[in-house]
Amino acid sequence: MKSIGIATDSHGGISQSEAKKLGIRVLPMPFYFGDECYYEDVSITREEFFQKLNSGENVSTSQPSPEAVIELWRDMLKEFEAILYMPMSSGLSGSCNTARMLASDEEFEGKVFVVDNGRISTLQHRSILDALELIEEGYSAKEIQDILEKSRNDMTIFIAVENLEYLKRGGRISPATAMIGTVLNIKPILRLETGILESFSKCRGMKKAKSDMLLAMKKELETTFSEYYKNNEVYMLAATSADEETTKEWVEEIREYFGLEVLSDPLSLGISCHTGEGALGIGISCRPKR
Repeated sequence: MKSIGIATDSHGGISQSEAKKLGIRVLPMPFYFGDECYYEDVSITREEFFQKLNSGENVSTSQPSPEAVIELWRDMLKEFEAILYMPMSSGLSGSCNTARMLASDEEFEGKVFVVDNGRISTLQHRSILDALELIEEGYSAKEIQDILEKSRNDMTIFIAVENLEYLKRGGRISPATAMIGTVLNIKPILRLETGILESFSKCRGMKKAKSDMLLAMKKELETTFSEYYKNNEVYMLAATSADEETTKEWVEEIREYFGLEVLSDPLSLGISCHTGEGALGIGISCRPKR
């Protein structure tokens, strides 16, 4: 039996095919169009999702059922002695706290370790890669959980939203603000810190939003994360709900600006429910301290 297995949810942007290559499991997150439930990368494609979203169909997100989580863990425990379960941040969903409650059951106690390090999207993906490295280095599941959770503040991400309609639908902005913002071509920039998504700034047009995000990230590298940056312990990240060509251009812009390789993922469909199509994100995650 293998020592440690890793499971996460689809909010990390890792597809089912990529999960197989990494040797991990990805629990598809459910969401609804009307009363019909879909599972990301299982029962609906990204193309189908955006067709429905852009047509105005009502969409809502949901947590995975406790039964689905338990079934995944039981299946993995046939192969692994312990599991690191790494869901999206507890600051953005109740699914992490539900998982922690389930892991406290006698059946899973000491076998399933739920990691809550405030990550989502490509940050969550990078954290999976960190965990795989730590397993290779010989750390136990509990030690890896502690290392990753201690590094929860060593990251940040900025996301510029192209379409205000979905922030309005989610109640983050009022209908009047959305209408005025659309007329003035306002693109809000959101920031994820310690697992909570907050408003950062507003820009006129996506070109200005991209420029402001690059400058904001440069400032973060020179101040908050300067120690990691000087030691080459910073991973540059990108995440978007834009089309392939726009995403490619954005990733290349980041690469040229910072001179670093970029790990890029599509924003999960669960996140795209709130950002809509065309959102662009840039983030960094620091190498966890041993």
